[in-house]
Amino acid sequence: MNYRTDKYGNKISALGYGCLRLTKKANVIDLDKAEKELLRGLELGINYYDTAYLYQGNEVALGKIVARNNIRQKINIATKLPQYYVKSSSAIDKYFNEELARLQTDYIDYYLMHMLTDYSNWENLVRLGIEDWIKKKKECGAIRNIGFSFHGNTDMFLKILNAYDWDFCQIQYNYMDIYSQAGVKGLKAAAKKGIPVIIMEPLRGGKLVNMLPTAAKKAMKDSGRNWSPAEWGLRWLWNQPEVTCVLSGMNSMEMVDENCRIASDAQVGHFTEADFDTIEKVRSSINETVKVGCTGCRYCMPCPKGVDIPGIFRAYNTMYTENKFAGFREYAQTVALTKEPTFASQCVKCGKCESQCPQGIAIRDMLVEADKHLRPLPFKVGLNLARKIIVKG
Repeated sequence: MNYRTDKYGNKISALGYGCLRLTKKANVIDLDKAEKELLRGLELGINYYDTAYLYQGNEVALGKIVARNNIRQKINIATKLPQYYVKSSSAIDKYFNEELARLQTDYIDYYLMHMLTDYSNWENLVRLGIEDWIKKKKECGAIRNIGFSFHGNTDMFLKILNAYDWDFCQIQYNYMDIYSQAGVKGLKAAAKKGIPVIIMEPLRGGKLVNMLPTAAKKAMKDSGRNWSPAEWGLRWLWNQPEVTCVLSGMNSMEMVDENCRIASDAQVGHFTEADFDTIEKVRSSINETVKVGCTGCRYCMPCPKGVDIPGIFRAYNTMYTENKFAGFREYAQTVALTKEPTFASQCVKCGKCESQCPQGIAIRDMLVEADKHLRPLPFKVGLNLARKIIVKG
C-alpha cells in the first residue's frame, strides 16, 4: 500500500475504505460480510475508514467490527457532523456524543462538517459556536483533525476553505468532475495551503465502471494498458500529488483485493500523454450519452412519497450509456416491480430532494423527463400486468 501524509505528517493510506456502500440484507448491514472485507482491507494496508451519521447503520457496524477485533489503534476513523440537522449549540454535542457511542470510541481521528454546499452552512455553525467547540474537542483529544466535506460550486468551496484553519477536506473529484463542484481548482487551492484532500465518488458511485458507453470501453481497450475501468479512474487520481486519499465504497472481497493492488502500484506522474488522451476520449464519449448527473449517493432519500429517485435516474442513464432494453430491464428490476410502488408519478414536487442533492440536479423536472422515457404506454401496460403477476401481497 502506498501512503501519503496529512497536515501533521501522519501516514494515510492512498486508498480509504468508504463505508457508505457496505452490503445490506433487508436494509440491514451484513455485519459478518462487512467485517471480513474491512479486515481484509486493513491486512492489505488500508488505515482510513470513512463513515457518517447519515449513513444508516454504518457507524454502529464499524464500531462493532473495530471493538470486537481490537483494532482501534491500527486505524483512522473519519465521520461527520450532520450540520444540516444542527439547529442549536447543544445539538452539536448531542450528535457528536451519539457518534462516539455508535463507534465505541472516545475520539475521532478525522472529523468533518458534513456536506457543506454553501458558505451559509459554515456561517450558521459559527453562529452556534462551532469554532470554540472544535478548539475544546481538539484540546482534550476527542478530535484529532477537523475538516469538511463539500458539495457545491468552486467559488463556495474556496470561500469555505479560506474561512477556517482546516486540517483536511473532502471533495467529489474524478475525471468527469474536473470543472464541477470543487474541481481541480479547489483541489490545487487546498494543496497549496497544505491541506490534505480526501476524494469521494472517484468512480461516480460506480457509474465510471458499470455505465460506460461502448466507445469509452473501446478507447480503454485500444490503449493497450489492460486496465479495468475502475483502474483507469483510480490511477488518474493517484497520478496527482494533490490527492491524499481516495475513498472507495467496496462491498466485495474481490473489489478490496483489486483496489488495494492498484493503490500499491499507482504512483504520482505515472500517466503518459497517451493515457491522458485515452481519458479524454472516455470523457467525450460519456458526455455524449449521460442524461442525468446522478452519482447514486442517495442523499435525496428517503422521498416522502416513496419515489426511488436514484433508481429511476440510474435506469434512465442506462438507456443511453448502454441501450434502451438495458434501461427498461434495470427499471423493472429495481423500481417497477418492488412491493411498494416507487414511480416518478408519485412525486408531489415538494422539493425536499433538491435541497439535499449534492449535484444540484433539478430532480423534479428530471423525474418527469425520465418517466416519459422509462414508461412509454406499451411498457406501462406491460409493467402493470407484471406487477399483478409477480408482486404479491
